[in-house]
Amino acid sequence: MDNALYTYSPIVERTPLRWPGGARVAFYVGVNVEHYEVDKPSTSLFSGTAHLSPDPLNFGWRDYALRVGIWRMIEALDRHRMRATVLLNSDCCRLYPQVIEAGLARNWAWVAHGRNNSILQANMTEDEERAYLRHVVETIQDATGKAIYGWMGPALTETFATPRLLRELGLRYLLDWCADDQPFPLAIPGMISVPYSVEINDGILFLGKSLSGPDFVRIVKDQFDRLYSEGAASGRVMALCLHPFIINQPFRQRYLEEVLAYIAGHDAVWLTTADEIADHYATLSA
Repeated sequence: MDNALYTYSPIVERTPLRWPGGARVAFYVGVNVEHYEVDKPSTSLFSGTAHLSPDPLNFGWRDYALRVGIWRMIEALDRHRMRATVLLNSDCCRLYPQVIEAGLARNWAWVAHGRNNSILQANMTEDEERAYLRHVVETIQDATGKAIYGWMGPALTETFATPRLLRELGLRYLLDWCADDQPFPLAIPGMISVPYSVEINDGILFLGKSLSGPDFVRIVKDQFDRLYSEGAASGRVMALCLHPFIINQPFRQRYLEEVLAYIAGHDAVWLTTADEIADHYATLSA
């Protein structure tokens, strides 16, 4: 079965993409603000207890994110004058209102990211998914007072109906398909894909590959340098994808600060959000 959601488009054959101010790279920080149900297994530091209910070891490690980690994240982003693109589980609106308040004070962009990271929609019927998506989007809109335009599924999961159902709700872009360094149109009219990354992602780098802080710095800088070079001819997107229970552990914080300072220190970089990238691309494609 071929993928009917989008068509093949070699990046070397496209009209050059221009960002505001002649920027080479549109850079955003994707901050995962997530809730996990205490009686279900999920992302784990130690697999030996992941099947237990409750699982204090792994649940407590994940719970560090919004009790402590997010506040270090905020300090770092504020210092470098960056706004977060928050990938938000709707359950967080009820459970962690102080995080929502902090984001509203900083004009963060809000991307719907499912109800929580313990529920994946991949096996839902269309009627079940339609009701689920509506609940998630409306909960976040009510809590933030902002229209929601972007979606990223928990664990980047979708059904074949997801993009169409999201467009019915007024959403305009997905982050689930990490297939490009530029936005691209989807087969659903009015819906595009904005680049996210499963490579420049603290979960993959630190947990999946067991890399060190200096490794993280080298990889992020190498990614940025290559995109910055290519972006002279046609603009690129760089997403730095982070989870506060991983990157904002005390011993890793300095490495986050280092890469943010490096990127912010370059000219011709648009420090932006996924919402603004989608909006700008839509104006170019109109």
